Amino acid sequence: MSPEASAGRAPADGSAPSGLPDWLVPLAELAGSVQAEQLAPRFPHPPADARPAAVLICFADGEHGPELLLTERAPTLRNHAGQISFPGGACDPGDADAAATALREAQEEVGLDPAQVTVFGTLPTLWLPPSNFAVTSVLGYWSAPRRLEPVSAAEVGHVIHHPLRLLVDPDNRFSVEHPSGWRGPAFEIGTEMPLWGFTAGIISRLFERLGWAEPWDDTVTRPLPEPPEVSS
Repeated sequence: MSPEASAGRAPADGSAPSGLPDWLVPLAELAGSVQAEQLAPRFPHPPADARPAAVLICFADGEHGPELLLTERAPTLRNHAGQISFPGGACDPGDADAAATALREAQEEVGLDPAQVTVFGTLPTLWLPPSNFAVTSVLGYWSAPRRLEPVSAAEVGHVIHHPLRLLVDPDNRFSVEHPSGWRGPAFEIGTEMPLWGFTAGIISRLFERLGWAEPWDDTVTRPLPEPPEVSS
């Protein structure tokens, strides 16, 4: 059975699907109204030649409370090596839609069973300039969480089940500055490289709009760490 057929989908009228926990209902409601400029004010709209892609923003009720599924990208990747990201990747011709892409990629990368994921919305498609991807973020709730391990070592170094309470903790938040002058939000999550860039921007702005964010000092700035070295 294909991912798009096996996974739960948000109702066509935009209401929250059944089985969604109360704490995620506000996000399901927000998904239908949030604008691209509110999530990525610098590069909100992809150019015509951008390649379609999708990521899965997957929430679950984990062992330590609500959590978010993240991956540490393999250090050998050409783009965004070693960075913390959502599961996802480029759309295949056989994918029915962005949700199908996100679910397929999550299954291929970390073994997430699409049948256990309720898709409850999508966010506006945004541009990721370094790789020229037009990225659609798919919102999902994982009903039966368990510890996952990388399936594709060529793509994923580690799987991270990160509690939301640690993401919103002001002590774990700061800004990073790229040598180009770009500056944006970041999160300390216990890995060598912090959570920053596209993924951190989506999380930070979603949390702000949902009222989940706690006040934090965005003037605290750290330089970006060097990309991981690949041993020969």
